Amino acid sequence: MAVASTKPYIGAPRDTVANFNGKQLVYVCWEHHLLFASSLMFCVEPEMTLGDFLHHTVRPLLEADPDSAALDFTRAEWQKAKIAWTPDFNASLAANGIRHKELLRFHTPGLNSLGA
Repeated sequence: MAVASTKPYIGAPRDTVANFNGKQLVYVCWEHHLLFASSLMFCVEPEMTLGDFLHHTVRPLLEADPDSAALDFTRAEWQKAKIAWTPDFNASLAANGIRHKELLRFHTPGLNSLGA
């Protein structure tokens, strides 16, 4: 729908990384698990290791899924920016190239009970 403005519109986005006091937003999506309506959003420090992020921040929220007990992040198939990606779980989010508002997707073959 077209918008008619009576004066120039100047909008400054409020979700820039500068507004998060050294932290950044990261989105995570567990593919084929429909218990979660959309990707999960986290506000984390870029210096946190990817392994710590997944095990201490993401995993507790995934425990509601029946497949969570069998979930092994190291065996998952990963995508970053819609491109296949091999993460380094011992490196920081920043060292893995995970930027502000990045979407990480992972697929776990054989663990698709809710997305059959």
